Amino acid sequence: MVPILVFSGTNPASDMILEKKNSWKNNKITGHLGALITVICWGCSFIASKVLMEGAGMTPVEVYVYRFTLAYLMMLCITFKEIKSKSWTDEFQMALCGICSGTLYFLMENYALIYTTTGNVSLLSSISPLFTAILLAVIYKTKMRRGEIIGSIVAFIGVALVIMSGPIAMGLGMEIHPIGDILAISCALSWAVYSIAIKRLIPIYNTLFLTRKLFFYGLITSLPLLFIQKEPFHLQVLFNFSHPVYFLNLLFLAVMCSSMAYLLWNESMKIIGPLATNNYLYFQPPVTMFVGCLLLGETIYPFGYLGCILVLLGLVIADKMKKE
Repeated sequence: MVPILVFSGTNPASDMILEKKNSWKNNKITGHLGALITVICWGCSFIASKVLMEGAGMTPVEVYVYRFTLAYLMMLCITFKEIKSKSWTDEFQMALCGICSGTLYFLMENYALIYTTTGNVSLLSSISPLFTAILLAVIYKTKMRRGEIIGSIVAFIGVALVIMSGPIAMGLGMEIHPIGDILAISCALSWAVYSIAIKRLIPIYNTLFLTRKLFFYGLITSLPLLFIQKEPFHLQVLFNFSHPVYFLNLLFLAVMCSSMAYLLWNESMKIIGPLATNNYLYFQPPVTMFVGCLLLGETIYPFGYLGCILVLLGLVIADKMKKE
């Protein structure tokens, strides 16, 4: 008798590989790792932006526009087949996300630096996770867990110690500048609005497509700011390949701190949620502190190390006590 081979239409081996791939993609460790890599990139972005602004003479608007133009073109090359969203409501929400996470956030941050100290801006803009928790509770009726609240407070105290470690060591206090400080707080609120607005879109759209849309709306709303500035453009320094440091810094901002970082960030919010992902923003000042020490020779004071420990402790508390 000739054996009869029966094909069920499925391949067990390929099904197993697909299942492992999906389980890895949805693994919470992946979400936490993506958020951590993102804040490391964003923590380093301050150094790269400083090189372009102080070394090349670029304005903050120039750095933002050049960075996001390059990032958008890269994303467009990958996702050019899909242009439109499913509805005008989704399109409007994507525009809101792009403005809040891009133009509005960076504009208020840059103006805040004019009216208040860098330390105040870093500290006050880092309270975005608290705003995110409040908005989640108001809009989605989610309960604010005790662990998440305690963890956020501990991490925020850690950020405060990192930022204020220098003034504390020199016997100085925190100065209050109402206009600049309010703008810095508005930065945090703007990022929280983006985190809540994108929550509904993340399960519906591909992360690549969604990230490209954010770049598009952030870019077109910032172009008028570039054209009305009085300073001349500094594009020529980017193409001086005998001194490629400026082009390489812009490339780092566009590839690592924009394209890759926003992709990882949006994917992390899909896996572990907006609040858990935003809590990693507390890591940004410590990363900037250590990178500044390594590359710029800046001093790390004892309270800075203590602040890093508290930031890490706050994240552990928020994760381990989130069910309480």
